[in-house]
Amino acid sequence: MIQSEQLKRTRLVLVVDDFEINRDVLGMILENDYDVLFAENGQEALDLMYEHAQDLSIVLLDLMMPVMTGFEVLERVRKDEELSSIPIIVLTAEKSAELEALQLGAADFITKPFDMHEIIHVRVSRIIELSEGRQLISAAEHDRISMLYTRNFFFEYAQRIATYHPEFHMDAVVLDVEQFHTINALNGRDFGDEVLARIGKEISDFLGGANGIACRFEADRFQIYCLPQKDYGALLARFQSGVNKISTSVNIHLRMGVNRWTEGLDPVAMFDRANAACNMVRGNFQRPLMIYDDEMRRREMLNQRLLNDLQTAVDERQFVVYYQPKYDVQCNPPRLSSAEALVRWVHPELGFISPGDFVPLFEGNGLISVVDNFVWREAAHQAATWQEKYGLCLPISVNLSRSDLFDPKLEDTFCSLMEQNSLDQQCLKLEVTESAYTDNAQQMLAVINRLRELGFEIEMDDFGSGYSSLNMLSDMPIDVLKMDMKFVRNIEKSETDRRLVALILDIARYLGVRVVAEGVETEGQLDLLRSGGCDLVQGFYFSRPLPPEEFEELIKRELAIDRS
Repeated sequence: MIQSEQLKRTRLVLVVDDFEINRDVLGMILENDYDVLFAENGQEALDLMYEHAQDLSIVLLDLMMPVMTGFEVLERVRKDEELSSIPIIVLTAEKSAELEALQLGAADFITKPFDMHEIIHVRVSRIIELSEGRQLISAAEHDRISMLYTRNFFFEYAQRIATYHPEFHMDAVVLDVEQFHTINALNGRDFGDEVLARIGKEISDFLGGANGIACRFEADRFQIYCLPQKDYGALLARFQSGVNKISTSVNIHLRMGVNRWTEGLDPVAMFDRANAACNMVRGNFQRPLMIYDDEMRRREMLNQRLLNDLQTAVDERQFVVYYQPKYDVQCNPPRLSSAEALVRWVHPELGFISPGDFVPLFEGNGLISVVDNFVWREAAHQAATWQEKYGLCLPISVNLSRSDLFDPKLEDTFCSLMEQNSLDQQCLKLEVTESAYTDNAQQMLAVINRLRELGFEIEMDDFGSGYSSLNMLSDMPIDVLKMDMKFVRNIEKSETDRRLVALILDIARYLGVRVVAEGVETEGQLDLLRSGGCDLVQGFYFSRPLPPEEFEELIKRELAIDRS
């Protein structure tokens, strides 16, 4: 109760009346609960309103006064953004003036003479509470940086438009800022806020109060529910032009996804599709706009089916592990040295599903570890089978995804696999993509170092496709570099690619690690790699990925050569 009274005392009331007795009466009614200021005319009232604009809870305003009337004050306040949120109760003895005052924005009126003190007090209290409630709603309704709606209010209003105005065929638009976290990190949060505020203004200017509504949905993601536009490329260019004016030294790139009005689809579903379209052009600076279409819908439905079927695929062993051989090419003839485990999905209804369809999907949804663990178990079991049948440890390389490296049980998992299958750590090699080293590098390096201490060899996969600096290479705990196949593809025709391959081989020699070249398809590619000092090669020149029973034929041929 004490806290409530203290809170009331912080509310400031302005009483404006040219008659002193009226000011005294109102002051007496309110002074026990509010701090009260007094003014004798409209001009004096405006001066005090500007001076205390942030603190005033309400104004009690007489209409008929010298210097400036209450009507003139209401006119001025209505047109002033700073003052327009302050509620005003007019004081009048003329019934005819009440309607005009209310039309000018007055919140309520009190009739003179002031003979019912309790009613006056209740009216003041009620109007203050209503005003403060509206201010709280407004604060929650609008994002403070962009001045657009917040997400909850946005969807509420979008749903109302869809429900009560179905004749408006509204489109869903998602606008995003590329690498916004980097912009913040390099230029400071104030600059980032300036970018968001500018985007908010550009969107507001486009909507113009009639085209639709918009919100800042997340940190750098905006959603626009608008009337159909003929050219969304032009709209994106308009927004891009606006943010380009912020700085000539900072590159800010926007991307956009659109879902045109779809009968029977509610706003939430429409924006899900628009967001999916926007994500499709992430990082594509040449084509930053994507409009959701039937092909995307087909892909979305397929993706959802694959996500739903993942656990069943593991339980029913629909995943099949193939093995692509790696050959040591520094001996003559080249010799089978090891293999890479590659997963395939044979779906009972959808048939063969390419890894290019499901691996990125599961990576993006944090489910790739389910597939990885399956491959590890299969590869370890297969290595143990070949060791028992043929008396040799043929190393198999398995992939470690980024999410695997954050698993606190990772080392225990591999040690258990080795123990369960009676394998030496050299029988399973662990591949980590180059780009993974740039994500939370210190934590990943610590995990990889622990795996190496346990005896596992680490291969950096797709070297040259990521963004690792040469300086980082000296700190990376690796045993093998796997050269990305794009360097090998044109090595016979491109002098530039030949020099890049030679540079990678020189780096590997300097670091004291071996090099695997993947994607080798011709004898000319093989000769150039061998002469340059490449250690191991895999690709269709030697063999496509093979199921286990076919791979065994390679092992048998290798053993036959050894025995001869």
